[in-house]
Amino acid sequence: MNSIADLRKDYMLQTLIETGVEKDAVKQFGQWWQDAINSSIDEVNACTLATATLEGKPSARIVLLKGYDENGFVFFTNYTSNKGNELAHNPQACLVFFWKELERQIKIEGTVEKVSSDESDSYFASRPEGSRIGAWASPQSSVIEKREVIEENVLKYQQKFADQLIPRPKHWGGYRIKPLLIEFWQGRSSRLHDRLQYTLQEEGAWKIERLAP
Repeated sequence: MNSIADLRKDYMLQTLIETGVEKDAVKQFGQWWQDAINSSIDEVNACTLATATLEGKPSARIVLLKGYDENGFVFFTNYTSNKGNELAHNPQACLVFFWKELERQIKIEGTVEKVSSDESDSYFASRPEGSRIGAWASPQSSVIEKREVIEENVLKYQQKFADQLIPRPKHWGGYRIKPLLIEFWQGRSSRLHDRLQYTLQEEGAWKIERLAP
């Protein structure tokens, strides 16, 4: 068996040059997002969400991006989950996308706010019935005695909401990460990667800087 230290891949697909990018970071994200969509990447909207407590203890998990525009990047979850509790006390977060098929990575840092109730209601109503029941049935991040606890909760809420519209739980909804910094990373040969960092300025423009690999 090969050593873990011997695992490596040389990245050679593309380059990332200042003259070929958008001046606006969100528009540049849109270009790369479309490239990823066109590449038929599985779970293209999966990204790592990193949060931290007020004391600085970090945690991370995979979430699914459900929308983005000039106002920020949106995902949905249980407000009482670990990430929800951390964001309540420290509303700052980082998203990281890694699209290995394109040898690309995007890091998004910013402040976090809840989306409007209407926006959460609209997205919740679009979810499959099983996912809507699941939002009611799972006390996300809580310790439970056994799997049957969830299965019993699912049955309970299926019966409760039988033949009626399943409402959105008040403890469930969306967050929007308002970007202050976005870094675009393009893999290059010999680990000499291209890294362009966009930093939001007070007047609303983005400052673009190249970072050493």
